[in-house]
Amino acid sequence: MADDQSQPPQVAPQAAPGQDQARPSEPPQTPEDKATAAQANSQRGRLFALFGVAVLIVAVGYLIYWLLIGSHYVSTDNAYVGADVAQVTPLVAGAVTEVRVADTQPVRRGEVLVVIDPADAKVTSERASADYDQAVRRVRQDFATTDQLDAQVAARDADLARASAQIASAQSDVAKAKIDLDRRQILAASGAVSGEELTSARNAYQTAVANLAATKAAGAQAVANKKAAEAQLAAQSALTKGSTAESNPQAQAAKAALDQAKLDLSRTVVTSPIDGVITHRQVQVGQRVAIGAPLMTVAPLQAVYVDANFKENQLRRVRLGQPVTLKSDKYGGHLVFHGRVAGVGGGTGSAFAVIPAQNATGNWIKVVQRLPVRIRLDAQELRDHPLEVGLSMTAKIDIASRGDDRPQDRDQTPAANRQGVEP
Repeated sequence: MADDQSQPPQVAPQAAPGQDQARPSEPPQTPEDKATAAQANSQRGRLFALFGVAVLIVAVGYLIYWLLIGSHYVSTDNAYVGADVAQVTPLVAGAVTEVRVADTQPVRRGEVLVVIDPADAKVTSERASADYDQAVRRVRQDFATTDQLDAQVAARDADLARASAQIASAQSDVAKAKIDLDRRQILAASGAVSGEELTSARNAYQTAVANLAATKAAGAQAVANKKAAEAQLAAQSALTKGSTAESNPQAQAAKAALDQAKLDLSRTVVTSPIDGVITHRQVQVGQRVAIGAPLMTVAPLQAVYVDANFKENQLRRVRLGQPVTLKSDKYGGHLVFHGRVAGVGGGTGSAFAVIPAQNATGNWIKVVQRLPVRIRLDAQELRDHPLEVGLSMTAKIDIASRGDDRPQDRDQTPAANRQGVEP
């Protein structure tokens, strides 16, 4: 040991400048090193084999899951809550005097929302009422005029009968005067009748003839008067025939105007058309509103539905009535809603876009389209856990089910809501 420590350390000879230094050779592997390397390679092979087995197990498991479960469902997170909301608009114009609701306030069908100043409508209603009363009295006057003209026709009949009798009497007078004149003319030749008597007979005959002509003219006048009276009666009867004072067309027109005025007066009180929650209120007290101006919106939360936008390659086995499970971010993944397919949209969103895609252009790129599927939710679950319009949902359809094509499944609005009551 002393000799080894006394020896100076050996210094490796340095290569001359400009000459490559010799790379030291690797030390030869010992049997122990070879055994360690072989053991490491074997362990690495076992790890790769285990990994391959794990991948194979996962692949087989996923295949089994797909065949038994996954292939029976289609799902999407492109789904949103919707509802057939009611737009509240006034049917009469005027200044708003009351606004009785606010946003987020629940309302019932028939509940008063807005009151419009009824002063103008009241004046119009009173004027229409007076016009109706006047129309009824005018019709009653027409009925009285009809009765009067009917009496005039009867009087003209009497005049005509009297004229006929007068004509018959005048004809008798003419015949008598003619006989007297003829007799006197025969006797005048023998001088038995004086000329004065003959002249008187001749004058009497001429007078009788004139009276007959005048009587016939009076008879013709009586006929004309009767025809005129009958025409007046017919014209007046056309206004009153087949009706009463209240059912006459003139009175009915005035009554319709009165009903319209009363309807406009009642429309100054704007009520809720359905049950729901007030949203997007735009009206304020003192604001003058026009007919059809949007005041607010009523969202029927008890009758909401879900529109799920599925890819076109997911819809091959989707049928009406198939059960659907849904989840909402509002309640988290632990709460599951249930529903059924109520219908499939008639076109994709791009087909009905304001600016539809022009797929005939040269730079066309195929994009998988989505089609909306309407899902009707369970009413009891909606009452227990309300959903607001516009919330996002995750929908999964059981396409293994045959579904049900009954007509009631096509209607996503419960009948109770259409009648304005809780379903």
